[in-house]
This record gives sequence, structure tokens and C-alpha cells, in this order.
Amino acid sequence: MKFEDIEIEDVDFEAMLEESFKKEESRSGDLIEGTIVKINEEDNQALIDIGRKNEAVVSLDQLRDEEGNVPFKEGDTIPVVVTGMRGERPMVSYDLAKKRQAMQEFLTEYDESQEYIIEGTVVRKNKGGYVVEAGGLEFFMPRTLSYLSSKTDPIGKKVKALIIKVDKEKGSVVVSRKELIERERAKVQEVVEKLMESKEPTTGVVKKITSYGMFVDVGGIDGLVHYSQISHKGPVNPAKYFQEGDEVKVVALDYDKKKRHLSLSIKDATPDPWENIDEILSVGDTVEAVVSNIEPYGAFVDLGEDLEAFLHVSEISWDKNVKHPKDYLNVDDTINVEVIEIDKEKRRLRVSLKNLLPKPMEEFSRKHRVGDVVSGTVSSVTDFGAFVRLEGGVEGLLHNQEVSWEKGKKAKDLYQAGDEVEVKIIRIDTDAGKISLSRKALEKSPAEAFAEKHKVGDIVTGIVKDKKDFGVFIALDDNVDALIRTEDLHPLKFDEIEKGQEIKGVITQIDPKNDRIRVSVRRLERQEEREALKRITEEQDVSMTLGDIIKDKLQK
Repeated sequence: MKFEDIEIEDVDFEAMLEESFKKEESRSGDLIEGTIVKINEEDNQALIDIGRKNEAVVSLDQLRDEEGNVPFKEGDTIPVVVTGMRGERPMVSYDLAKKRQAMQEFLTEYDESQEYIIEGTVVRKNKGGYVVEAGGLEFFMPRTLSYLSSKTDPIGKKVKALIIKVDKEKGSVVVSRKELIERERAKVQEVVEKLMESKEPTTGVVKKITSYGMFVDVGGIDGLVHYSQISHKGPVNPAKYFQEGDEVKVVALDYDKKKRHLSLSIKDATPDPWENIDEILSVGDTVEAVVSNIEPYGAFVDLGEDLEAFLHVSEISWDKNVKHPKDYLNVDDTINVEVIEIDKEKRRLRVSLKNLLPKPMEEFSRKHRVGDVVSGTVSSVTDFGAFVRLEGGVEGLLHNQEVSWEKGKKAKDLYQAGDEVEVKIIRIDTDAGKISLSRKALEKSPAEAFAEKHKVGDIVTGIVKDKKDFGVFIALDDNVDALIRTEDLHPLKFDEIEKGQEIKGVITQIDPKNDRIRVSVRRLERQEEREALKRITEEQDVSMTLGDIIKDKLQK
């Protein structure tokens, strides 16, 4: 673009630039040589002979070097520019002279056939524009060519601008930020149109990585690859896969002209493994995987081929009490897993680790049999019993009815999680994965104790505990109950019997194994008759024997 083609306000750039160099009017703004006449540290100034009636004054701050010292002495010649008058004494600027000298050197070396781009800082406003300082030089940037908002203060802003006009005679240089910006936009538009028209992958360079994605330089412009557009596996952390400076293949997805936002995709530049998933995996396959992420509910594993699968916490171990996957797995662990689900519609893979591990139930059943006494730890207590963790991590159920011979006792009354307990195995169901346990089987049952003291035919007395349609339960001594069936209650009437009533009967059955005792009232009368007859018979036998003895003695 030529300077003549750019609309600029009808202003005198030379006057603007000169105005920025002067604080007051002076008879001369030319660059001249002056001789240091005196250096006064107390007043922080130096007197300079510039060939006029009175010496000029310059602040020592302009003469000091970076270390704060004045590198000149009286009699040295320095360049200065007259900036005004203070009474009869002219004022000069050494700083302005250095800038003038630097600008003259720049203009001397300036080549009109080349293009010059400056990078500098806006140092002050001027009539019609701004002064930009770059490399010790000051350039004028008209407001119409600045592309700077009037709503914000541009002082201190870093800018890049193109030199569009140089007047060597007047020492003025005009720059345009607008020209560079419009060039950049045109370049961006050209690159974007090319990217959007072609769906072929193009090579880009990773410029910056963030938590939400990464910026990739494509043809000189930056586009964003969102973290959801990096892999076919789904959203991933880009920092785990790429570094700044890496080359990547991308395709353009969209361009927002208003926001000048280019969206790119890496995953669309690579084949989608889900299109041929049936050729890659099948349910039941055992594959090697790398743990990529661990959550409380499970772990995500990388299967390669840009595929990721989910390993649910319940599929990590046969142990039903896995508290956290981190107790079994670490990120970057390499493990073998079995594919248990392939959902092409939802693009979801599920795998199992425990399916490839020995089943604890099978191991346990090989080592133990029904009737074995084992020790375990109560893992949880429920309303219906307690679960006991046994050898190998398997669990058995100690049902309430197997907790104690004492009626009404439940597991929650006797145990809590963490308690050590000794139990007997009463059932092993390998197919169902269930083990039944008993605590009371280790103790002598009340019926067994009762059987040691009583026998069938004994007469007992009990208290009515409960009435059922089929009979009455009575409580006997030694903490045992007995059943009197309805047909065995005669001559008692069922409807007249009440709880707490005392009933006498005859033991008709003692079954210690099944904890069962039967009593009959109906047989009591016959039992008592037999016992009475027996006593009478025994008494008669005794009387006859004594009579015979006396008779024998009298006869002698």
C-alpha cells in the first residue's frame, strides 16, 4: 500500500513533530554544538556556550550515564537543541539532541526500496495523533492510522507500525499501525478461506497449552484445538499428549469473523477407530491397557488405537468392599483387561480386570468343606444377619437364626463391623457365590442339654408361651420350648388355655439335632395310671415277700 492511497487528515506533520520536541518557542530548534563551560553539582545543572550572549543551561540529569555519573568535563563539546528561554538565558536539551542525531543517522541510512516495521511504545499524545518511541527514536503516528480506541488511554501501550512516509529534509517520519493490522487481517482471511475450503489435514505447531485446549499456529495464524477435539477417546488433558513446539495434523472446523476465532480439530485429522471397531475388538478379548485416569467410581484405561475404556470399581476386584480404585491401581500402570461391553451407538467401551483374576469363591471351596470351623471379621451388620469376611476375601452370611440358641437374639445385638468371630460353615454354593455360616453350631443346643437330663416318658411341667392353630408352645426348664399339639391337649380345651398358664404333660419326643421336643397332656393320665399300677405292683411284691419270710420262720 502506498502512502498516497491512505487518507490522512490535512495536517502539518513537520509542525506536529517539532511541537513534540519543544516546550517553549525559541529562535532556533536546530541541532548545534555547545561547549561545557561549568558543571554545578549543587544546582544540578551545567552552563553551555552556544555562541550567544549568555550561556545556556541544561539539567545534569540529561548528562548522567546509567550509573548516575556525569561522563563529561568542562571544555567538552556536546550536541544540544535550543528549546526556549528563561529570561535572558537560553535553555537547551541534550536528550533532544541525541534523538535528533539518532534520527539523522536513521534517515541517512533509510532505504526507500525497503519496508520498515517498528516496535515501540506510545509515549505521548500530539495534535492529530501520537508519538511512538522505538529504539531511542520518536515517530509520529496519526490518529486515523493508529487503530487505537479513544475510550482508553494509549500511553504506555506497546505497538507495531509500518513506516509509510519519510521526509529527510524536515526530519519527519510517519508510521501506520492500521496498515499492519489490515495486512494481518487480509493474511488471516486468506489462510482461513484456504483451510475452510480444504478438508485435507494440514500441519501446525503447538504454540500454547491450556487447561481447556491448546493453540496451534497454522500458516501464521493461531487456532484453538478444544480439549474435546484432540482425541476420539473424548475430552483429554492436552498436556498429557503434547508439548509446545510439537507438530500436529489439524483440520479447520469453524471461523468466527466477529471474534476472529479459528477452531481446529486434531481428531478429525485422524481415522475414527469407532468406524471399524468390530475389526479391532470383540467382547471377551483380553487386551493390554494403560491406566490413564482414576476416579472414586472407577478408572479409565487407554487401549491404544485412540480408544479408551472404562473400568468400573466393581470390575477391579472380586472383593466386594473396594473403597477406592487407588487402593489397587496407579496412573500409568499397565494391566490386562477383558472387554465386556462395546456400545457403538454411545461410543462406550467397558472392561473388567477381575474376570482375569482367580475367583475367590472357587479358591475357597477347594480348601474348605461344610462343617469346617473358620475365623473371620465382621464386615457389615444388617437386619437379617452379619456378613463375615473369610480367607481369600470371600464373605459368608451369618443369619440371625444361626447367631445364638437364645430365642430372639440377632446379629446386631451381638456384633459390629470389625469384630473377630469363629463360625462353622453350614453351606457352600459355588455357583451362586454364597456361603452360609453358623455361630450357634459351635455350641451345645438347649435340646441337647435337656436330652442329657430327660427321656421320653418323663412327666414335665411348663408355662404356656404361645398358641398356634396346630398347638401350644410351653417353656420348660433349661431354656427349652416344647410343643403340645392340639390333639394331645385332651382333656384340656384349646380355647380355655391362656398364656402364662401352667400345664403338665408327658415327653413324647426329644430331637436334639433339630432342637425339637414334644409333650402330650392326653398321655399324662395313662402315664400316671401306669406309674400308679407299677407302684402298687411293686408294693404287693414287697408285702408277699415279707409274709413268706415270716411264714417260713414260724414253721421252723
